[in-house]
Amino acid sequence: MTIMDTHQDLDTQQDAFRRGLEANDWLLPTLGDGVNGLGPQAEDVVQGIAAAARKIARELSPQAGTRRLRFPPVNGTRLLERTDYVASFPQLLGTIAAFEGDNKAHRQLLATYEEQGDWSAQLTSAGHALVPAVCHPLYAYLENSQVDGTVFELMGECYRHEPSPDPMRFVTFRMFEAVRIGTPAEAAEHREKWLAAGTDLLTNLGLEVQADTANDPFFGRAGKLLSAGQREAQLKFEILTEVYPGHPTAIASANLHEDHFGEGFNLRTADGTVAHSACFGFGLERVALALAAKHGFDVAAWPASVRQELGLS
Repeated sequence: MTIMDTHQDLDTQQDAFRRGLEANDWLLPTLGDGVNGLGPQAEDVVQGIAAAARKIARELSPQAGTRRLRFPPVNGTRLLERTDYVASFPQLLGTIAAFEGDNKAHRQLLATYEEQGDWSAQLTSAGHALVPAVCHPLYAYLENSQVDGTVFELMGECYRHEPSPDPMRFVTFRMFEAVRIGTPAEAAEHREKWLAAGTDLLTNLGLEVQADTANDPFFGRAGKLLSAGQREAQLKFEILTEVYPGHPTAIASANLHEDHFGEGFNLRTADGTVAHSACFGFGLERVALALAAKHGFDVAAWPASVRQELGLS
């Protein structure tokens, strides 16, 4: 039984959920749209979900083993080009601008701000971009190497420019990803095993979930064809739950990239063929908030089995 009123419209449900999250110290508002801090209970739950995901990684560990890596949430703008993000998702990307002027330029910046209230035009590109997917820096790091089916555990911040009044949709958020790069069979096996294990974990946490084919929000007219092809080939699955009755929200995803990143970053298997890759990711804040919607804002009152699964007993 969720805390949402099924008779309210979606906007009202989202607003009520946000107010409840903020009143109970789960979400901490900031001056940025779609940018939220987390209170103690929410952060404990996020860390518990990450720990549960790492446990799955150990249980599903292939013979090649796993490697836990961390990359910062900022990379070069070239990463957006090399992963085709600029071509496919320009509406979601975010780049960093910096002030590089002298004293005269600074005076102009202040004057512009006083006259117009906006000083951003006085900045120039810093050559850096916010990372839109935790796994993207991994492929650049491994460029021109031979891969052996190792699973990489990654956790970090992502940025996607899609501000929304929905508290389930952050502009900047954390993902836990398990990525495997190897043969086509290894990539496909990884996607299927993690899709099943991820669904089981979320079910054990008391969420009603279902996995369904999905597509990424490719941009423009050509993007419609890419989206249709992605769905037809069943390259992307999302695990959905109804935080708002009648409106499924994705809280995890399983993606088969085929040779997209292997070709783009010259990743090869032992026999010299282009590597395939697959990833599974939990949206950590989304899972945490879905649990709050399901079980309430007081973690101490959650079912004992859920608290135990998250290491919160």
